Amino acid sequence: MRLSFWLTAAAVASVSALGACAPTVAPMATSAAPLPVAGYDWFLNEDPDEPRLSYGLAQSDDVPLSLMCAPGSGKIGLSLAADRTPQRLAVTLESGGDTETFPARVEEAVIHDGVHLVATAPASHPVFQRFYRLGWLAVWNGDQRSMMAAQPGSEGRAARFLERCR
Repeated sequence: MRLSFWLTAAAVASVSALGACAPTVAPMATSAAPLPVAGYDWFLNEDPDEPRLSYGLAQSDDVPLSLMCAPGSGKIGLSLAADRTPQRLAVTLESGGDTETFPARVEEAVIHDGVHLVATAPASHPVFQRFYRLGWLAVWNGDQRSMMAAQPGSEGRAARFLERCR
């Protein structure tokens, strides 16, 4: 199944430039839980055909990262918003000290200036297993990371999403 199939107009419409909304940047990796950023959270769309978990600002198109899958596929589609095409076509994610870089391709953004880095990853990968337990991810850009932590009470959304994708 191709990831571009998963990126519906609604998913694309909900993503804005990462550079404009990178909530927190830290210089070094750590497994300590990051603090949530005011207003930003993980939002779960439990569509039976295409569940989607997006990190962003509520009631806005400020969504730097979206994860989607076909239920039971064992694969997760990643869509990372960026201001411009990066030199390195990859998405690097971390959770709890587990880090992985997934090869990506570029798709032009529809509703904003910029692009989307689009990748596919196995739902069973250790970074997603940590995300399942911890409820936070970080996106690395060189030696900086953008933290994406759940607000209190919404930590379980990552687990519900990943259970649907396995």
